Amino acid sequence: MIQIQAALFWAYAIGATFALCAGRQLQVWERINAGEGPRTRSRAANPYLALTALFAAVLMVPTGLFLLWQNPAWATMHVAAGHEDVWAGFVLGYAGGIPVAAILGFLVAQALVLAGAGYWAYLQCAGGYFLLFGTLVHGWDGRGYERFLSPGTDDFADWPRDSVVNHVLDFVTSGTFLALLLFGAAVIGTMLATAVGWLMEGWSLPGADEDRKVPRVLAVVIAGAGVYGLPFAGALLASVLVRLLGGWLGLPLFAIVAGLTLLPGWSPVRWLYGLVGVPHRHWRAGADGSGYYAGEVTADRSA
Repeated sequence: MIQIQAALFWAYAIGATFALCAGRQLQVWERINAGEGPRTRSRAANPYLALTALFAAVLMVPTGLFLLWQNPAWATMHVAAGHEDVWAGFVLGYAGGIPVAAILGFLVAQALVLAGAGYWAYLQCAGGYFLLFGTLVHGWDGRGYERFLSPGTDDFADWPRDSVVNHVLDFVTSGTFLALLLFGAAVIGTMLATAVGWLMEGWSLPGADEDRKVPRVLAVVIAGAGVYGLPFAGALLASVLVRLLGGWLGLPLFAIVAGLTLLPGWSPVRWLYGLVGVPHRHWRAGADGSGYYAGEVTADRSA
């Protein structure tokens, strides 16, 4: 249901977010299946991965294709003026790419969670959403928000001659905005319900009480701010720096700021990540079918 240039970033971010929210369950799943036959350890047998693929295929793809058919100019960020300008292979790639990107995001984040790098799984979510918001806010030419807020090609062409307020009013009274509201209620509502539900489910498993340092409601708020709010703020900052300093100076400066914010051990984002209750000790399957929690001084191979 989002513009095509940003859709794959969004799908990847959703897949990574689902895997991170289900991190504790995925550890239990790996632990249960350790030593079992190849059928039970198959990727297709993972219910969380299957539900992620189902979400992408049943909700993200049809809503995106509907908007592409209903308003191809808006859906392509005004690269195409009408249906005749949209190559059929592009539509095919979009329809197939959304589930692939969501599955890829899930598998990468799952691998990081199981390998003892849960914070790097979170960075997959933040990175995907940063690219999503960056595309919508700035785009490839600094006019991303203009393309998003222009329901038609004439509206996009009129940006230099009209005020931002009038463009926003035109957008929120358009049929495209109405479609976004209806589809957003289904897609984003299901996405948030799934992510929060899997977090809640994980908190009921052993070890959750010692990992979650704040009440559940506050933990959900912190998780939402980290996954959605921080990347959006980063996209705004990157856009401002590029506009003020140009791409050659603005982007390297933003990379330095983002690195100092996210990567050091004293990073406030790392500290907030530790409050939410996504496991900081990550279970790994041993070659002999046993398992242990990474980071423990003494590995309990019988656990």
